[in-house]
Amino acid sequence: MNNLIILPILIPLLAAVLLIFMNKSIKLMRVFSAISSLTAVVVTAVLVQTVFTEGIQTLYVGGWKPPFGIVLVADQFASLLALTTAIIGFLTVLYSFRSIGQQRERFFYYSAIQFLLAGVSGAFLTGDLFNLFVFFEVLLMASYVLIVIGGTKIQLRESLKYIVFNIISSALFVIGVAYLYAVTGTLNMADLSVRISESGQTGLITVIALLFLIVFGLKGGIFPLYFWMPGSYYAPPAPIATLFGALLTKVGMYAIARVFTLIFTQDAAFTHQLMIWLAALTIIFGVIGSIAYWDVQKIIIYNIVTAVGVILFGIAANTPASIEGSIYYLIHDMIIKGVLFMLGGALFALTGTNNLKKMGGLIKSHPVLGWMFLLSAISLAGVPPFSGFIGKLKIAEGGFRSGEFVITMLMLLSSLLVLYSVAKIFIYGFWGDVQKDTQTKGSIKSYIFPAAILLTLSLAIGIVTELAAPYFHQAADTLVNPKTYIEAVLKE
Repeated sequence: MNNLIILPILIPLLAAVLLIFMNKSIKLMRVFSAISSLTAVVVTAVLVQTVFTEGIQTLYVGGWKPPFGIVLVADQFASLLALTTAIIGFLTVLYSFRSIGQQRERFFYYSAIQFLLAGVSGAFLTGDLFNLFVFFEVLLMASYVLIVIGGTKIQLRESLKYIVFNIISSALFVIGVAYLYAVTGTLNMADLSVRISESGQTGLITVIALLFLIVFGLKGGIFPLYFWMPGSYYAPPAPIATLFGALLTKVGMYAIARVFTLIFTQDAAFTHQLMIWLAALTIIFGVIGSIAYWDVQKIIIYNIVTAVGVILFGIAANTPASIEGSIYYLIHDMIIKGVLFMLGGALFALTGTNNLKKMGGLIKSHPVLGWMFLLSAISLAGVPPFSGFIGKLKIAEGGFRSGEFVITMLMLLSSLLVLYSVAKIFIYGFWGDVQKDTQTKGSIKSYIFPAAILLTLSLAIGIVTELAAPYFHQAADTLVNPKTYIEAVLKE
């Protein structure tokens, strides 16, 4: 069954290559991409269940044992994230059929999506830092295509900034990998954990850890490294923004969670305390942005920044409860941001604008869209019993246990402001007077359906927590007790 690990990477990768040769037929590309994405969902779901029942799964590519060969590792943390990625990828493909436009579809749009999904899944499932860099580059190359596809003025302007800062981040990543290899002689993450714990080179390792925090902070969007995100995520159309908002920053947060619980644990009093303060600042500036704007898309984007801060705080508090809460909230945020970007795209399709001051009265003509927005807002803010509540509750518990009372209260207070920022969309967009001059006719059922599935999944995680809890607890246990991960990878 270990060969199952490679399929969440291999399926979208092969699909991406084959889709390149199908660009003459849009219908064929749609059907093939949807079938491939659905297959990836099924395979990854099987992988999650396999890890749950049989424990961590490993695959030594080419038969070479670590630290000399490439190893793929599926613990429950990585598997759950890979499954969430596959689900979002599949539903985004369905969402794209009406929302992206045939002009973009012809220019290898579905192929780029599959390359992106392969890169994201690979980043989650690799057990090697250099291959983490490789998969980052795969997903970034695909994202470069997606952010410019269509060639609008705003896309071309923001893509330059997006590409430049990601190139800088990738260069720093390579430098960090080189320094780490020079010090330890290995890049296998499990082997790195063992060697660093035995080396005693705390000062030098701490400097390298800070370099990786900068790299993953740039990709994850933590303060003050999130400045590239609002414009870059605002530029592309809704399906692409959905993928970016739901997946890309989360890969950076996954990397921080992995390396700062497995590898860089020798100077936690400094590195994790620094992350706690960065988390607090990230939450503050994310909230400020989300309540300051009257643009639907920018409100959602700045709420990504706030969520990144919440997740980072849970990781940095470094207690079993806070880490489990971060995993809950990470997966919750992937799903709910996907919902919000899809619904935002539907709102734009109806009104032709993202400006809330030019909307109003849509609840009369589109009540389903309005109430879905409201449910999404409640879930995003962490109101019980929705999925955001569980993660924040556990992070708060962990924050109090670690003695971070002020920042924990800040995180809880931010929930009210997050609720206000998204509820503002519902209040001003769906209530009030009808703004006929900005409304257009047309069905948005194809926009609603994928968002409804994601929203249902989000609600299910919160309402039937007892079914999901064992999976999340197992995922957290690997991070809290990295010895399990190390033994699974380095076994004879």
